[in-house]
Amino acid sequence: MPSVRLKFFFLDNISLLHLNRLRIMKTQQSVLNVVLIFAATVTALFVAGCAEVGSGNTTSLLTAAGFRARTPQTPRQQQIYASLPPYQIERATVKGHVFYVYKDEKAGVAYIGREPEYQRYHELAVQQQIAQNYYMAAEMDRAAAFGWYGAWGGPGALWW
Repeated sequence: MPSVRLKFFFLDNISLLHLNRLRIMKTQQSVLNVVLIFAATVTALFVAGCAEVGSGNTTSLLTAAGFRARTPQTPRQQQIYASLPPYQIERATVKGHVFYVYKDEKAGVAYIGREPEYQRYHELAVQQQIAQNYYMAAEMDRAAAFGWYGAWGGPGALWW
């Protein structure tokens, strides 16, 4: 009889260990799900933020680069303005001089600059993209670190 009782006691311990491992695995899975949802939310907000800021951000960069905002005054200027595609930088040559024009349709103005201003705008845009990439990498790294810290059960976890 003691050997039968010992077998049941041993099986009870094994089943308790198995249940504990299942509970830990479920906890790890739920933490992983939270991290994935967080990462997806951050990515969605970032993409939505970039789409929303697009035009305003471009005009800020153009102004910082030295482009001048001009409202079309004459009928000829209004005709040229109407023919420009909105929210795109267009290159134009007038009497041998190269100009870059950006039509902000919502504000009703055109941002006009020459080659040096355009080069500066391009540099600022690249710098901003690099900064955004670093920010996203840091956010993703932070989210990943949050998910993996203690993911294997913490400092007192058993590895067997």
